[in-house]
Amino acid sequence: MAAEQTNAGRPVEGVLWMLATGLCFVAVTGIVRYLGTDLPAAQSAFVRFGWGVVFLLPSLVAVLRQGVPQGTLALFGWRGVVHTAAVVLWFHAMARIPVAEVTAIGYLNPVLVTLGAALFFGEALALRRILAVVVALCGALIVIRPGLREVTDGHLAQLGAACFFAASYLFAKRLSQVVPAGTVVAMMSLTVTLGLLPLAVWVWVPMGWAQLGWLGLVAVFATVAHYCMTRAFRAAPLAVTQPVTFLQLVWATLLGALVFGEGVDLFVLLGGAVIIGAISYITWREAVVKRRAVTPAEGETL
Repeated sequence: MAAEQTNAGRPVEGVLWMLATGLCFVAVTGIVRYLGTDLPAAQSAFVRFGWGVVFLLPSLVAVLRQGVPQGTLALFGWRGVVHTAAVVLWFHAMARIPVAEVTAIGYLNPVLVTLGAALFFGEALALRRILAVVVALCGALIVIRPGLREVTDGHLAQLGAACFFAASYLFAKRLSQVVPAGTVVAMMSLTVTLGLLPLAVWVWVPMGWAQLGWLGLVAVFATVAHYCMTRAFRAAPLAVTQPVTFLQLVWATLLGALVFGEGVDLFVLLGGAVIIGAISYITWREAVVKRRAVTPAEGETL
């Protein structure tokens, strides 16, 4: 009981860590938006992950010396493929559509993970979870509003990115069952960098030191964001921290309006709120089911 309270009994700390996570991710999107379309998406993504390899070099050296368990190399490779596709599409979208829209559509990721877990891992998908997924998809339609306005290649790229990021998470979930989390992160950084290399070489254009530095800062903020997220998950249950992620959309909207002169689209905020509401419900239901699974029935506590 004491261990459980230590890992998930500090809601205020969890919320604060998740607030820091959101600010870091908004910083990432803001920098990529600032860089714009001067650099091809594949080149920008490659430089960002190249910096990540530099930061994780000590871990990578240790992993490569130790080797990976038999049968996991293919999983690492496929995860690298889908994550490579995801980051190229994300960089493409980020440079072409408002920051708030990228953020709102990105909220679909955990919903798609829920669907993927049911399809590929055989996890139960009860009627309530199905309805929550449908609600989340309706939220995405509110954001994009097909037929009521032009759906650009940036919107389609971000939808594709959400799908590929979900696939990457599913591979990570399977890998985390057999290798340490640090190995999963280090190998992802390596495989994605290798996957992006030929794409970056193909479209490479001259870049300045300032652009190189900004992309290094992207890698820093992304790394810090994942660290803060991990601390948030350790401090409090997902049911507590998940709703806080909606503030990321608020900050992204403010960033777009104040820095990049993007209009505040109330439909984007509404759609994002709908998606986050659905995600929060799914998270809460999973927490309830887990508690039922570990709580002894009456008379079984003796």
